[in-house]
Amino acid sequence: MKQMELGMIGLGRMGANLVRRLMGGGHECVVYDVNPEPVAELVGEGARGADSLAQFIDQLSSPRTVWIMIPAAFVDSTLDELAALLDPGDVVIDGGNSFFEDDIARQKRLAEREIVYLDIGTSGGVYGLDRGFCLMIGGDTETVRRLEPIWKTLAPGIDAASRTPGKNGEPGPGEMGYLHCGPTGAGHFVKMIHNGIEYGIMAAYAEGLAILERADLGSTHRRQNAETAPLRHAWRYQYEMDLAAISEVWRRGSVVTSWLLDLTTQALAADPDLSDFTGHVSDSGEGRWTVQAAVDLGVPATVIAAALHQRFASRDEGDFADRALSAMRKQFGGHVEVPAGG
Repeated sequence: MKQMELGMIGLGRMGANLVRRLMGGGHECVVYDVNPEPVAELVGEGARGADSLAQFIDQLSSPRTVWIMIPAAFVDSTLDELAALLDPGDVVIDGGNSFFEDDIARQKRLAEREIVYLDIGTSGGVYGLDRGFCLMIGGDTETVRRLEPIWKTLAPGIDAASRTPGKNGEPGPGEMGYLHCGPTGAGHFVKMIHNGIEYGIMAAYAEGLAILERADLGSTHRRQNAETAPLRHAWRYQYEMDLAAISEVWRRGSVVTSWLLDLTTQALAADPDLSDFTGHVSDSGEGRWTVQAAVDLGVPATVIAAALHQRFASRDEGDFADRALSAMRKQFGGHVEVPAGG
């Protein structure tokens, strides 16, 4: 495989491991981050480090390939700085979770300077270094083809999953774990939908586990009051479930088996009550964008939308609505609030 040179800006959990996997495949890497510690760490592992963007660019050979792995809010300002330093024919890759419409505007802006822009949805998390990264690529076909040695090194490869029945011959890029999804924005659009699906899967696991966790309600003491519906047929719910064991058995032969279930099982094995977590679940944007795309295209996406709203609720962002409901009950029926668990 042809060895290549790549510069990485942003050395967080994903960026640093992308560099490590590339260097492990024999590619040369130049690295930069606003925080000097990860730069020094990767220099110790064989990368070339830079203290500034200008120094970073100077260390790369033309035509340069620069990958930025930073939060979406900082991409435009970073691109503006880079554009002033890069030459025609250089390539900039945004591998973070940017909005696909922003990619289209950025590509047009950089094209005025004859700089090529690729968008790559990158999945693999903190395990990508060992497992490989799933890459969803958007942008210029010729550039994507030229940089294929990078994609092949980063991707998991054919052995990451058994071949789909009926697939024969030379494996295609999708089977290797990377795919040119289409023109500018296509990579991040596919990743956006990927993350929306992830929201729904995670929510389904969480809700199912929550029902199992409460399956002993009929055998626990519940104070009766006029404001709370009583539990009918308490004899039905006398089960004290071992969630870690249940998730473990689901991993073997069940149709709900998945890597997410593997990770959930690990979490439950380490902390059966999940007491180390507050339950405040962030959303970094992709779920919102997926729901908006569904609205624009007229596609029902009820599961993903519900999963997104559940994340809002987990952060008490429905607090005022909840208080409004309580106030209405008080006004029309004189209902008083009952403390949680009461």
